[in-house]
Amino acid sequence: MTTRSASARYEGLGKDGKGQVSLGSGLLSNSPYGFNTRFEDSPGTNPEELIAAAHASCFTMALSFALAGEGHSVGTLETTAKVTLVKDGDGFTISKSALALTARVEGIEEDEFKRIADGAKKNCPVSKVLNAEITLDVTLTEA
Repeated sequence: MTTRSASARYEGLGKDGKGQVSLGSGLLSNSPYGFNTRFEDSPGTNPEELIAAAHASCFTMALSFALAGEGHSVGTLETTAKVTLVKDGDGFTISKSALALTARVEGIEEDEFKRIADGAKKNCPVSKVLNAEITLDVTLTEA
């Protein structure tokens, strides 16, 4: 079992508040977040961006291991995740995580690749924890 951690601090309330988020690894330390980084274009991060990073990296790693498990050893995988936040009554809901994958894998047919990628989409731990629509757009380029 693996446990990872992150922490957040928010000073002030509502739109006027300012937050800081840190990762247990120290890679992010006191990175700013708040209303202006979530709903405007101010420098800093936000929960949706962090979820998108987690989903893109988790899916890509899961796909890498699935491809290796099927005997493939040479390739490159690049994934972008776009997480959508929508108004839901008085609050908000993360309604979707759209994965876009561009890959180059030597010696694989497109049907096999799509089957393996779909399995990784369904089975990566972050996909399992998200209660949102998860889509996957796949582009397989020439090896």
